[in-house]
Amino acid sequence: MELLYEGKAKKLFATDDPNVVRMEFKDDATAFNAQKKAQFENKGRMNKAITLLMYKMLEEKGVPTHLVADVDEITLDVKKVEILLVEVIVRNVAAGSFSKRMGVKEGTPFKQPIVEFSYKSDEMGDPLINVDYAREMGLATPDECAFLKEQALVVNEVMLEFFKNCGLRLIDFKIEFGRDADGQIILADEISPDTCRLWDAKTGEKMDKDRFRHDLGGVMEGYAAVLERVQAATSAA
Repeated sequence: MELLYEGKAKKLFATDDPNVVRMEFKDDATAFNAQKKAQFENKGRMNKAITLLMYKMLEEKGVPTHLVADVDEITLDVKKVEILLVEVIVRNVAAGSFSKRMGVKEGTPFKQPIVEFSYKSDEMGDPLINVDYAREMGLATPDECAFLKEQALVVNEVMLEFFKNCGLRLIDFKIEFGRDADGQIILADEISPDTCRLWDAKTGEKMDKDRFRHDLGGVMEGYAAVLERVQAATSAA
């Protein structure tokens, strides 16, 4: 199939349907805006499996996503969308760049979720932006930004409860949205330990890409544990 796009963690291929693309999950891992790189066997397979289960669960809860169909161990068919260059970050607990930037101790819970927008640009390092930036740069209208925030908080509420049932704390996550052929803005890209910070609810052990970012070891063991818990929770439901 014709390769349409290759990013840090995925490839997109054309299909016979002009409104559907095939999304392949790679084994590549990157951190710090791709300054740190590695490959992990089965990473693509596990991220694809987790994303599939999470999107199915979110769809059942009324959150529209770009998911079309499961294909094989590393690929999904998804709606072809125009990705908005506004990434949405939802934070429930201080960690990562927030703690570094604001001097708040990692692990400090917030009274209410914090929602951030960033400009999706590898060259610029995905800088934080606000609604005014998005408007003036032509990235999204104020109404669209309000919708993105609203949808992100719905996703957060659903995932907080889901991961709680998995014995995991959802610390924060980044999601992306895209505009489909009908002009509807829907959840796109992936939901996995690459895009979510997930800590064991009892031990506080990090079970996400921070294991790679900070050389904690056991990267794929953490991902495998997340997949196992997600599978168990979705099977039980």
